[in-house]
Amino acid sequence: MFANKNLDHFYFESLFHVFSHVSGNELIFREPRNYIFFLEKIKHYLLPVLDIYAYCLMPNHFHFLVAFKDKVEVFKNLNLENSNFDDSKTHQFLMKPVSNLLNSYAKAYNKMYGRRGSLFIDYVKRIRIEDENYLLNTFRYIHQNPVNHGFVKEIEDWKYSSYSGYLNLEKFSLVNRNFMMTFFDSQKNFIEFHKIEFNSEFNQTR
Repeated sequence: MFANKNLDHFYFESLFHVFSHVSGNELIFREPRNYIFFLEKIKHYLLPVLDIYAYCLMPNHFHFLVAFKDKVEVFKNLNLENSNFDDSKTHQFLMKPVSNLLNSYAKAYNKMYGRRGSLFIDYVKRIRIEDENYLLNTFRYIHQNPVNHGFVKEIEDWKYSSYSGYLNLEKFSLVNRNFMMTFFDSQKNFIEFHKIEFNSEFNQTR
């Protein structure tokens, strides 16, 4: 699943499946407060530059389905001037907040548990999504991940994913739910969609 070829460049106004894994055999999240702290870091580092459509945090890896905002909005959110921006540096620019998120979390994690060294693998995986079928499959794949890995029997039993946020649209969420809900006639349709068994032929590593 974490093949080296999944290293597409980031672009403004584009959809991506972003995921990463712990370095070695340790855990990224050892206890509930780790998940909560990571979500707070997401709010700080990522939301100014992208919308999150789905996420799932698991003990040794995580998945995001994201859409980068347009350049004007990103620069406004970051209080930056974009008139002299070099478009050839777009990937590096958009990659920086993702790297800052992971580095900030790893630094706090190492301090908390008295460890040293890298926490995540050296590169963040990213797959650009350019068709609706792949988008919907990725959306479901992310929410089904805790079931597929045997952490829980039912999707709704996993606390650290965006699935529950879609079940209660009135409740605050880090996730922008409006876009993905346009693909479903109702929440019942949304729930039924997620009950479709995972297709092992769906290739997340392309």
